[in-house]
Amino acid sequence: MQNYKKVFLAAAVTLAFSAGAMAETLKMGIEAAYPPFNNKDASGNVVGFDKDIGDALCAKMKTECSVVTSDWDGIIPALNAKKFDFLISSMSITDERKQAVDFTDPYYSNKLQFIAPKNVDFKTDKAALKGKVIGAQRATLAGTFLEDNFGDDITIKLYDTQENAYLDLTSGRLDAILADKYVNYEWLKSDAGKSYEFKGDPVEESDKIGIAVRKGDPIREKLNAALKEIVADGTYKKINDKYFPFSIY
Repeated sequence: MQNYKKVFLAAAVTLAFSAGAMAETLKMGIEAAYPPFNNKDASGNVVGFDKDIGDALCAKMKTECSVVTSDWDGIIPALNAKKFDFLISSMSITDERKQAVDFTDPYYSNKLQFIAPKNVDFKTDKAALKGKVIGAQRATLAGTFLEDNFGDDITIKLYDTQENAYLDLTSGRLDAILADKYVNYEWLKSDAGKSYEFKGDPVEESDKIGIAVRKGDPIREKLNAALKEIVADGTYKKINDKYFPFSIY
């Protein structure tokens, strides 16, 4: 009987330990269609700045993390449906989104800027843009900015992915694209983007990017603490320098 109790106790401890270990495994949600911040490599693995930052945060929190991909349009509902534990996918912190989720401190700062063909004299003031066809990704700060500031004067085309917006630009179906400066920066270096350039000054320079979590989730504070650590110990800079020759923090 004593041996039976010992075996039972050992099994219970093992089960409890396993449950605890499983509780420490987190899922990070990523779109995986927004290079250089998040996309898939030739083998189908999720890569990019967001993924690297997420991995670094998980290491500081001493937890195992896996990636769950989601279409951008449904990425906040997927978070709230508990398909993943936190969302690290270059999401702008906005008042509207704060009604649905909580955000960590910003993990980088962004700007919005137009790109258009190099051989076109493209002005970005409201009068010059009148009648133009401008593209942006749907449900982004860029799309909202166009609708709020130029909706009555231009034709706005919204796309499910940034890549599809670029395809329409190169096909001549768009006069220009408004998007995150650092995403445009990456695309302009590609063969597809070599005939295009930034136009005008950034139209929005206070775009702060945060990690989204479910309302009231204590993981927010753990992520904030881990973010401070990777900035302080140089981990953040190493990741930044892998993608950009300038700081985006």
